[in-house]
Amino acid sequence: QVQLVESGGGLVQAGDSLRLSCAASGRTFSTYAMGWFRQAPGKEREFVAAISRSGGSTRYADSVKGRATISRDNAKNTVYLQMNSLKPEDTAVYYCAAQFSASGSSWYGIDSMYSNWGQGTQVTVSS
Repeated sequence: QVQLVESGGGLVQAGDSLRLSCAASGRTFSTYAMGWFRQAPGKEREFVAAISRSGGSTRYADSVKGRATISRDNAKNTVYLQMNSLKPEDTAVYYCAAQFSASGSSWYGIDSMYSNWGQGTQVTVSS
């Protein structure tokens, strides 16, 4: 098990940038594939981005491709989501998720594949 704490959310204007962070507890962070998901009011949780445990493989939702970058620092037990050119439709609670991975190159784009979740951080983009 790993404990996850997100930070970095806030209220921004359209076109601004934000960097979300997710700090993980424990000494085995490097064995977990990580993902970011988001949930807007009245909508289902959706995939945003994922990264393999090594950081060598990444995947993005079409809605954020070209505007988002997921990265990780295994020495700091932290995964990041850099979001640029934010749009009002990016408004949501953003969740970090972790799943143990035996493969260094695997990433997971489905929320049911993750067994560890953070509490979420609110991102609000005004027009």
